[in-house]
Amino acid sequence: MDLVLLAVAAVWGGVTGLLIPRAAYRFAVEPEEPWRTACPAGHAFTGPLGGWLGPARCAACGSRAQTAVPPSGEKAEAPVPPYADERTAPVSPSGDGAEAPALPYGDDRPAPAPYAPGTLAPLVTVLACTVLAAATGARPELAGWLLLAPVAVLLATVDRRVHRLPDPLTLPLAAAAVLLLGGAALLPGHAGSWTSALLGGLALGGFYFLLFLINPNGMGFGDVKLALALGVALGWYGWEVLFLGGFAGFLFGAAYGLGLVLLRRAGRRTGIPFGPFMIAGALTGILLGALAA
Repeated sequence: MDLVLLAVAAVWGGVTGLLIPRAAYRFAVEPEEPWRTACPAGHAFTGPLGGWLGPARCAACGSRAQTAVPPSGEKAEAPVPPYADERTAPVSPSGDGAEAPALPYGDDRPAPAPYAPGTLAPLVTVLACTVLAAATGARPELAGWLLLAPVAVLLATVDRRVHRLPDPLTLPLAAAAVLLLGGAALLPGHAGSWTSALLGGLALGGFYFLLFLINPNGMGFGDVKLALALGVALGWYGWEVLFLGGFAGFLFGAAYGLGLVLLRRAGRRTGIPFGPFMIAGALTGILLGALAA
């Protein structure tokens, strides 16, 4: 086992995973709403790619939280933060009406305010990248897996929050999978087939499209678009892996739904976000295919 390779994959997962909470917060809106452009307090996002890349904390909120400590040593009263829109009070990222996180006043140091959960997604990304590196080794397709994994985690995060798989993520993910694996197929030492990857994308995407036509209320069209990318990735290692990864997604989703029903937290007709289970199933198939290759 190449420890250097595992370390590089883990660091890559950590760096990219830290960028997921902001992007997930901006994408996690209802279909009729535009992507978020500001933090809950109204401060516009800034940074690379139009503010899409950056930390899950608002530096502007932190700089406005500064307050002077009275000479007597008594604790100063916390000022009311100046929000960009006086009509808009800070809300929780989930939109459930909960109060925004409290800011540590009484200190003259900036305290950037978190506006989105920033722990689970980075940890999942680190784990996914590390296990992919362990299973694939130093083969050319590993570069593709490492580049695709953070986007897949981002999609799962957004779908878990708002039951939505945004087109700006699903369609480019499918195109990236085709191009990255096509490049890997040109390099020596690869263990898959670009032709079977293309056919796998068409097969899995077509299967989900058929399910969508049969029951549009039970299968979202975003799942169909995601299936294109996952089919390409699974098809790289062959039809057996494609079937295994696709079936695992349904199995994971069914187990989750059954668990909710048994715990009386959902009914038989309660909708659940299926994207995370599709992605988990695809990851399972890719890992087994990589180990067997």
